[in-house]
Amino acid sequence: MNTTDRWSVDIYLNETDGETHAEARLATHDTDDLRGQGRARCNPTDWDVPEIGAELAAARALSDLAHRLLDSAATDIEAVTHERVNLVDH
Repeated sequence: MNTTDRWSVDIYLNETDGETHAEARLATHDTDDLRGQGRARCNPTDWDVPEIGAELAAARALSDLAHRLLDSAATDIEAVTHERVNLVDH
């Protein structure tokens, strides 16, 4: 059986006083409540380049989202197999 699903991730960024917060939201056909958080702050001795803060915060939010997705997959596998699962990111 061949199937194609489309999942999308939206990243919301908010920058205030040298600190950038990001939220990555995964939307699938089953859920839209899986979210990752990330933040970055500008060191007071560094140049304030908002794009760099956005990149760091977004990357951290995506990383957090990936870990949450792995946890969700482990929970789903455990529900089916009734055995403890440890998924390692390779």
